[in-house]
Amino acid sequence: MKAVRFHSFGGPEVLRYEDVEQPTPGPGQVRIRVAATSFNGVDAAIRAGFLRDCIPVRLPHTPGIDVTGTVDALGADVDEVALGDRVVGFLPMGAAGAAAEYVIAPAETLTGAPKHRSLTDLAALPLAGLTAWQALFDHGKLTAGQRVLINGAGGAVGGFAVQLAKEVCAQVIAVTGSRSVARVRSAGADEVIEHGLADLTTARTAPVDLVVNVAPVAPEQLCVLLTMIRDGGKLVSTTTGAPAPSDEKRSVQGIDLFVRSDIDQLADLVARVSTGELLLDVAHRVTLADLPALHAQVGTTALPGKVVVLVVREP
Repeated sequence: MKAVRFHSFGGPEVLRYEDVEQPTPGPGQVRIRVAATSFNGVDAAIRAGFLRDCIPVRLPHTPGIDVTGTVDALGADVDEVALGDRVVGFLPMGAAGAAAEYVIAPAETLTGAPKHRSLTDLAALPLAGLTAWQALFDHGKLTAGQRVLINGAGGAVGGFAVQLAKEVCAQVIAVTGSRSVARVRSAGADEVIEHGLADLTTARTAPVDLVVNVAPVAPEQLCVLLTMIRDGGKLVSTTTGAPAPSDEKRSVQGIDLFVRSDIDQLADLVARVSTGELLLDVAHRVTLADLPALHAQVGTTALPGKVVVLVVREP
């Protein structure tokens, strides 16, 4: 089968599109004929070796944490899914990923994919959707009527966060670049701050209960966000290079989020996509063979949004 792997840590040039042996599922595992995966920033960080301490991988390693596809083979003691099932999953970050024609997945990490939805486009959902959910509700404890500021609202995680926050009737203030303003407004944002984070100090907006930061920002910029939170509020950040600051005098809590797999949350997100409550925003699609070039593009220019990597084209 074909797969994209890297045999050593480094830049995009270490990625190889090559022939590898088809894997066999063990107990509690299934083999998936992959329809699609997606690109996430953590894929590039793992490839570069920046996360070796917290996400150890065995070389050669295949990237791709998000997966959609069809169950192709079952290991022993698998009751959760059946052969031929269409599935969506969030793969263990340290295991071989879905940038391949076939991948092994723990059966307990998979949920069913609705037949009337694009199986490939659903690959945009797992990591980004779970990150947004956990930031807002697991850590941020967002409830109806509260005000939430989402920095990086134009990205994949931010787009899901805007939609999910509006579903619980929160007031959403979105911070995004000018190219994403229309998309963020259509997702439901009540207020859009179009300029950059450096100008937030002059933004005329009332204090918020929660800030969700899903953009790569410097520590001093996180401190600007901290000042926009009311006493007793929270700042939840996914930025790995800068810990979320707190303000003990005002009882403002800073929380660093590292997304975790949760099958119940993922099933709920897929159900919302199925009913149309949650919209998928796929900006670009590339083939598996083009994944190394995509990693190279990330190193020089910003991606246009969520990118899905097609492994098997849908009929």
